[in-house]
Amino acid sequence: MFDEHCLVVLYVMRTALWPSVVVVVVVVAVVVVVVEVVVMVVLVVIAAVAVLVVVIVVVVVVKGVVLVVVVLVVVVLVVVVVAVVVVVVVVVVVVVVVVVVVL
Repeated sequence: MFDEHCLVVLYVMRTALWPSVVVVVVVVAVVVVVVEVVVMVVLVVIAAVAVLVVVIVVVVVVKGVVLVVVVLVVVVLVVVVVAVVVVVVVVVVVVVVVVVVVL
């Protein structure tokens, strides 16, 4: 019932399917990394625009209030740093998963 011919067929199927599994994992990893980078860039742009708008509003409305601008800039920078850390963590996790699956 289960002879050498079956083993050969199973081996050929496994070796034929394995590269496609690796390709799928690598493609998914690349897509995840690209999406994360795009999200990070969008967050940085939003943060930069928010800082610019706040600076313009504060400078136009109240010329003496510098503390508000500093606080808002710090908050936006913290958001950007958190976004970058999240992207780095996701990229590291994806790379580790790809390496584990490939090896």
